Amino acid sequence: MSTLATTPDHSLYSNAFGYLRRPLNFSPQTSNADVAVLGVPFDMATTGRSGSRMGPGAIRQASIHLAWEDQRWPWDFKLSERLSMIDVGDFIFPPGDAEAFTQSLADFAFEIIQSGKTLLTFGGDHFITLPLLRAHHRVHGKLAMIHFDAHTDTYSQGSRYDHGTMFYHAPNEGLIDPNHSIQVGIRTDYTREDHPFEVLSAIDANNLSTAQIVAAIKQRVGDRPTYVTFDIDCLDPAYAPGTGTPVCGGISSHKALEIVRGLQGINLVGMDVVEVAPAYDNSEVTALAAANIGLDLLHILTLKP
Repeated sequence: MSTLATTPDHSLYSNAFGYLRRPLNFSPQTSNADVAVLGVPFDMATTGRSGSRMGPGAIRQASIHLAWEDQRWPWDFKLSERLSMIDVGDFIFPPGDAEAFTQSLADFAFEIIQSGKTLLTFGGDHFITLPLLRAHHRVHGKLAMIHFDAHTDTYSQGSRYDHGTMFYHAPNEGLIDPNHSIQVGIRTDYTREDHPFEVLSAIDANNLSTAQIVAAIKQRVGDRPTYVTFDIDCLDPAYAPGTGTPVCGGISSHKALEIVRGLQGINLVGMDVVEVAPAYDNSEVTALAAANIGLDLLHILTLKP
């Protein structure tokens, strides 16, 4: 008989379908979990390189490297002792119909949030944040937003379904309050005179200390219900090559994680990590960065007031 057949525990080497090896649960509304993880394999709104529809699977696969240790550095507590989590799999939608997708995702996310869970969503392109904001607004009212990105995504031109227009529509729909929202890592052009959000550019994010950045973010959002959206292209392509619209001059994965960890104490009500396109990734480094960002967001969730 082989040694492999008699070894009692091979969990470290087994396949993983859920984020951090959490079990899949397709009835999230009836679960008593604190957090539901949702994948949204949608990239019909992409204007650069397509492929972010494969992002949720890549992030889950990379999260295997994070799942073996229940107490993650630098946190001094075990996440599993403070919250319970399920992975509800990938959102299924009719292909080719962006309008039906938008409404059905908003409705599905609303059902999960209304059942008392916090939603961590993995994209998919960044357009998915707009229907997610609509769902969160229905439960929590007007939101503050912390937005990590190379792009402002406030462009008014183009299709209704465009991953560069969400934060033009969201303030106009009353979903988020731009006076209490901030964008971090921006390094593409925007009209500063009438731009509604506070911006910490990539130059700011690279030159300021983590403490200065965190202080600016917390001052901006205050104690309002806050949504965090992290476009992986906020990171420099050296740290996140696997994305559709890479822009040189971004921040490192180390700086990004330091900032995210510093957000403990905010009134976090929802979060997403988007724009991972594994076809352009090297050695899973982009997917692993996204999986780590999601994990640290879950840790700060446990520390909300």
